[in-house]
Amino acid sequence: MKYRDRKGNEFDQTTAQDEFLSKMYNSMIGRACMKITAIPLFSKISRLFLDSRFSSYFVLRFAERNDIDIFDYENKRYYSFNDFFTRKIKPGRRRIDSGRDIIVAPSDGKVSAYEITGSNVFVVKNSVYTVESLLRDTKLARKYIGGTAFIIRLTPDDYHRYIYCTDGEKSHDRTIRGRLHTVNPIINKYIPAYKENSREYCMIRTAGIGDVIQMEVGAMFVGRITNKHPYGRRTVRKGEEKGYFEFGGSTIILLTEKGKIAAEEDLLLNTREGFETKILQGETIGRKPAAE
Repeated sequence: MKYRDRKGNEFDQTTAQDEFLSKMYNSMIGRACMKITAIPLFSKISRLFLDSRFSSYFVLRFAERNDIDIFDYENKRYYSFNDFFTRKIKPGRRRIDSGRDIIVAPSDGKVSAYEITGSNVFVVKNSVYTVESLLRDTKLARKYIGGTAFIIRLTPDDYHRYIYCTDGEKSHDRTIRGRLHTVNPIINKYIPAYKENSREYCMIRTAGIGDVIQMEVGAMFVGRITNKHPYGRRTVRKGEEKGYFEFGGSTIILLTEKGKIAAEEDLLLNTREGFETKILQGETIGRKPAAE
């Protein structure tokens, strides 16, 4: 996988997981096996183990293998692997940009930014998506013609709690049931995971930057997306915790309306050149365009 940080430093990292998935998805038999792991029941069974006390023995090894500094997180005893995976970060370890008329990264992750075309299409690697297929709502999808899609991909080393990306009035959450494919970019050649996977989303109505969609997408082994405020309308604040993912890679997608938010230039440049941009929760990823 190719990444850049916000300073322009480049990283080309291929993990054991990347190599395994590449081998599996590049063979017919492997792809058939991976389809089995994408069945939600498979993730539910895996969660029984990950919620068990026995799984806590793997916490320190996992932290070391993924270079996770456990001192950044709350000081507590973890009774299961999922207890560790959904850990809370210490106050002050993530700075939330409080500037007006901006959206921030709702989570740690690797972000890409794509233009939504006049036909509501955006292309992620080799997969073509329409906003309608993502939202399952034709009328709502029309609002985002010409806008921007931000895709924040979380990997196991990231902090898996997420926040609201902006201030506003949020709608109730809509849940779309589906499969639980991996969200590793390797899969994009074969499966349009974001429109097949289970996901939840809400719309945040803002005062100055339009209506923003914030969507959480489940992935392999992520059988549970836990959102704190799923029902009814509610005023939310940028930086307020929205929810968390359990074990596995996951993705958050933000959709913004045409002319309301401009993606930061480094994100656009890196995406065009085939790099994801490594970010931390709370960093600015888009802002209201300056008046001409």
